[in-house]
This record gives sequence, structure tokens and C-alpha cells, in this order.
Amino acid sequence: MTDQQAIELIEKEFKEKSLGMTEVYLEIHSPIYADNKLKVDRIDRDRKDELIIAYLPVLEEKFYFALYIDTKTNEITGVETEAYHRVYFSARSETLSADELKSMTRLTPTSFWDKNDLRKTGKSNHTFSILTILPNPEPDEFEDKLKKLLDFLEQDKEGIKQLAEKADGYIQVAMDIHNGNGMIGGPNIDRDDIRRMNELGLSINFDLYVGGNSFKE
Repeated sequence: MTDQQAIELIEKEFKEKSLGMTEVYLEIHSPIYADNKLKVDRIDRDRKDELIIAYLPVLEEKFYFALYIDTKTNEITGVETEAYHRVYFSARSETLSADELKSMTRLTPTSFWDKNDLRKTGKSNHTFSILTILPNPEPDEFEDKLKKLLDFLEQDKEGIKQLAEKADGYIQVAMDIHNGNGMIGGPNIDRDDIRRMNELGLSINFDLYVGGNSFKE
């Protein structure tokens, strides 16, 4: 199935609302259209089964519509929302410079600032240096994002362990979750990922935010 075929299926479902949850979600939130075309941020083909997942941004929200498509039958089998996940490595220090942090790893940071740099507000300077690594910014499930981050960090195990020891390096997770009925669920970390984080000397921290409209009764 091509991306265009998947989008056409989604447009048809949004118009006909053949699945009950499609109507439930479209009653309270809207997808985004650009030039009369449905905006799709990503079509995830990473699964090992016959399903692909299309992630669509939601108007004025950070989370996504997630539509599950069976490529064997060419049918949409489920409509849900998926949180906007940011899963990244962060190291910070009040004594080390940003250059010193960068020198500890062969990996290229996504962003960084120095403890003496001016804040974006322009009113004061940063009091600590920071380095972040975010290899997978696209829409995805939390479990996949964590595994992809660990895959990336393991390309320089010694460097990441050094940042964990000398600059409090850790994994930071921020989730913007749709609060449809008050049951937001929670992330799952399997034993293998716990082992991998432990081998890198990393802890993990979660910030959870909820938003959006509640389901209509």
C-alpha cells in the first residue's frame, strides 16, 4: 500500500465514519487540512505484522490521531489518539562547559547551550551547560522511541556512561496525552530496555501533560 492509498482510505473513513470511534473523536477534535488535503505527519511501517499506523496532527493540540491500517485487507481497523512523545538523552553541568560535554561523546548532539550563554528571554544567562540527543523526533509510540534512542546511544556506550557519571546524564520523557475520559494509561518499559539503560548507567524521568476535549456522553 502506498502512502497515497493510505491517505485516501483515511479521508474516506473521516467522511463516512464507518467505525464508531471515528465519530467519537471527530465530535471533539479535528484533523488539519492544508490546501484541502489531509495532513499526515508520518506513516509508520516499522511493525512486523500487516499493520501500518498513520499519524495525523490534531488541530490546536500536540497529540495525534492514530489510524491503524491492515495492508492485507486494505481496511482501517482502529482509530485512536497517540501522545506527542519526546524521548531524549540529556546531560547538564554547572561546572563543565558545553564544549567539554560534547568532547565526552562521539555522538552529535541535537542541541546544547553553554552555562554562560544568554537565555532566549535575553534577560539573564544560563547557570548550567546542557547537551541533548533526540534522534527520533517524528510521531511514534513511546516504546519504539525509547528503543530507537537506546540504539543510537549504544553507538558510543563509553561516552554516554561518562556523561552519566560526570554530567548527570539521563533519559528524559515528555508526553502530551489526550485526556478523553480521564484514563490516560501509562508507559511500559520492558526488561530488555531496563537492562540496556542500566548498562549505560542511565535513569529515566517522566513529565506527563494531559489536554484536549473530553468525550461527549
